[in-house]
Amino acid sequence: MVTDYTNYRIEVKNVKFIADDGRTCPRTAIVTFYNEKGEEIGSELFGAVDINLVYYLIKEGKDLILDNYYIPEFSLASFRRHNGIDKKELVPIKGFSAKNAFFESKVCTDFTYSSFSDGEVSFDGSHFAKGKVLFTGSVFGKGNIIFSNTLFRDGNVEFTGSVFSEGDFMFKNAIVKDGIKDFQDIRFGNGEVSFANTEFNSGELLFINTRFNSGRFNFKVTRIAGGKVDFHYSVFGDCEIMFERTEFGNSRVDFRTVDFGSGRINFNRSVFGNGEVNFEGASCKAGKIQFKKAEMGYGPKNFNLMEMGDTDISFERTDFGDGDVSFYESKFHTISLKSCHLDHYFDLRLAKAELLNISDTIVRDIIDLEPYDFPVEIKTLDMSGMRLPGKIYINWRQNKCNEIIVNQEVTTLRQKAEQFRILKENFSGTGKYEDEDEAYIMFKRYEAKSWLTEQKEKGGITKIASYIPHGFKWLVFDKIGLYATSPGRVLFSVVIFWIFFGTLYFLTDLSGLGKTVSSVNNPDNLSALLQSFYHSAITFFTIGYGDVYPIGLSRIISGFEGFIGVFMMSYFTVAFVRRVLR
Repeated sequence: MVTDYTNYRIEVKNVKFIADDGRTCPRTAIVTFYNEKGEEIGSELFGAVDINLVYYLIKEGKDLILDNYYIPEFSLASFRRHNGIDKKELVPIKGFSAKNAFFESKVCTDFTYSSFSDGEVSFDGSHFAKGKVLFTGSVFGKGNIIFSNTLFRDGNVEFTGSVFSEGDFMFKNAIVKDGIKDFQDIRFGNGEVSFANTEFNSGELLFINTRFNSGRFNFKVTRIAGGKVDFHYSVFGDCEIMFERTEFGNSRVDFRTVDFGSGRINFNRSVFGNGEVNFEGASCKAGKIQFKKAEMGYGPKNFNLMEMGDTDISFERTDFGDGDVSFYESKFHTISLKSCHLDHYFDLRLAKAELLNISDTIVRDIIDLEPYDFPVEIKTLDMSGMRLPGKIYINWRQNKCNEIIVNQEVTTLRQKAEQFRILKENFSGTGKYEDEDEAYIMFKRYEAKSWLTEQKEKGGITKIASYIPHGFKWLVFDKIGLYATSPGRVLFSVVIFWIFFGTLYFLTDLSGLGKTVSSVNNPDNLSALLQSFYHSAITFFTIGYGDVYPIGLSRIISGFEGFIGVFMMSYFTVAFVRRVLR
């Protein structure tokens, strides 16, 4: 079949035509094809059928077999006028086939409001060489409907309002030139709807308010040069939806408020051009949507308000190109942007998600997760392996940063620590110093837990010995001062130490192992308990009045307390200055 011709010439000969199946026609149409340079590139023979004979067969309710025929000016509108039939009254067509046929018309090839009987209806391999092709309001019976390998040279094809029964609708390998391809308001039955490997060229491709039933919708490797691709308000049933390796060209791609049903949706390796990509308000009852390794060009990408609370959606290794990307107030079960380059503003303020996976990403602009006018309910956030030259807008408390990282089931302690470190540095860069402290504490805690786990895995004496430095860090750095982030916690710890050592001096006095002695004959008549606490205070703060001194075991305790006092004052100074300078 010759498809890449720019012009053609038809010559009808009074020579009998015999088809492969034995059907005969009194005349033969010779169609010669020419390229854009006017050079002949091929020719085909068709039976030249009288259009009045075609109308007669329709009127008499006989099978209409047009395989390998040349059919000029076919029009059911003309048929109705000659037979006094209302403009929108269905015209029954029985036993139809037009494989490898050649249609042409000055205005349009008109099958509007036709009613095809049960059985296969095939235009496989046919040419619609001139004029629009209209199937508006047509009704098809049970059986496969085949437009595979068909050429629509005019590019204007209309199936608006058609109804299909059980069976496959096959539009594979077809070529539709520039124009409006209108599949709006169609009702498909159960079965496969396939536009695989079809070339739609430029223009509008419209599936607005179309209903797809159970089965399979196949748009795999379809190529669109540019214009508009519009599926909004369409509804899919329990249907596998395939857009794998589809090339949308520079089209405006519109899937607004589409109900994707409960099947699996595949946009893997699909290529979107420089037009807007819009999935706003799309919904899915369950299943998976995959955009793995898809490519997107210039223009905004709108995934706002999507209702997919039970659906997993993956954009792993997708190239989002230029332009902002927004998932504002959408709901997913899980959403993955793993290994993507997030080079422009990403609005990830999700209304709900069990998991947001942005691991192994490179963020060069802004990721927005901070709630504004609705709560952002993300149960788990995976940022492991992220590179962050840009910034994340996130709030420690409102986004529950502690929980969304701790809840990760597949990451290691070391990976969790690294994610808290990323948040700590991000909060520092955005001036959220309270949040920075919270993230820093969790980073140090998980870093310590990870180190202990790694030492325990070595076994033997290393496992036992590792508890000593770990316990020291846990007590001194974490519990006493929250890693120098809380001056108040350090002061509280100072009071605890003062009470502890004061009580210890008193118990030592009672046991007779040591005591505190007044060198000035105790002019204030302090009891042994109060003198113990007084001595603890002047020792802890290294005041050194000398009016009370220790003897016995109390000397050793005093030396130890003096060291701790110097350490705690230094600890407080670091924590206080760190807080004041920021």
